[in-house]
Amino acid sequence: MTLTPFVLNEPVTRTTSVVFASPHSGKADLALFGGQVVLDHKTIRSSEDAHVDRLFSKVIDYGAPFLVAQVPRAYVDLNRAADELDPALIEGVRRNVHNPRVGSGLGVIPRVVAGGRSIYRGKLTLEEAHSRLQTYWYPYHDKLTALLDQSFRLFGESILIDCHSMPREALDAGRKSGERPHVVIGDRFGAAASARLVDQIAAAFEGQGLQVAHNAPFAGAYSTVAYGRPVRSQHAVQVEIDRSLYMNEATLEILPEFDELQSKLLGAASEIAALGSRKLPLAAE
Repeated sequence: MTLTPFVLNEPVTRTTSVVFASPHSGKADLALFGGQVVLDHKTIRSSEDAHVDRLFSKVIDYGAPFLVAQVPRAYVDLNRAADELDPALIEGVRRNVHNPRVGSGLGVIPRVVAGGRSIYRGKLTLEEAHSRLQTYWYPYHDKLTALLDQSFRLFGESILIDCHSMPREALDAGRKSGERPHVVIGDRFGAAASARLVDQIAAAFEGQGLQVAHNAPFAGAYSTVAYGRPVRSQHAVQVEIDRSLYMNEATLEILPEFDELQSKLLGAASEIAALGSRKLPLAAE
């Protein structure tokens, strides 16, 4: 079984340097994993950012493309580097410099899902790992790179908004009741996007009545590292939405509040897209 690596939703006319992406929206199918998987379908799906593609589906109305992964995160994590291979899962991989993500089982080919539950019995071959990367990881990032390059050609800058969702329990740690943010913006503490742009993005969400936090508990992962070069006018921002606002985290079913939250997020997305509509003189000629 092979899936389409991604779906690209495109606007009628490209009017902004902003690219929206959802690397963890792929829905798991046990047939994809083969006979080694030990988890049921529902548990496998606990790793995905369920319904994020629906929340942001209308951003194309604001002149921005929206790249949506189809491969499940538990199979290939598109927000990890291609070389973050886990020696505890994949035969023939050398133990290298300690990587906390790989060490916890959350490399580019995950060993566990949410809660540290093992996905497989036994190990995978290195050939299997490379096959997954060639089939899903590289096509997705080739397309994302092409979209951001197009932004730079047209507008003199590129802005990636990497869309995610976060479990409520991740927001509870170290926070007092009532202080949980609705949205966490990650810019690698300024390394992935300009401070001015990040402030404007935060203001767009706050203008919709959403409480925003910066870089805690999520500062951004591979996509912000790979595509954020603010000194070159290449910006990448990770946006995490509290899942409990729009879905039942146990069943993944959407809540009645879904439509209201979607309206707020799209309101913010409209303002964010407008931030990237400043064409350079050469791009207009």
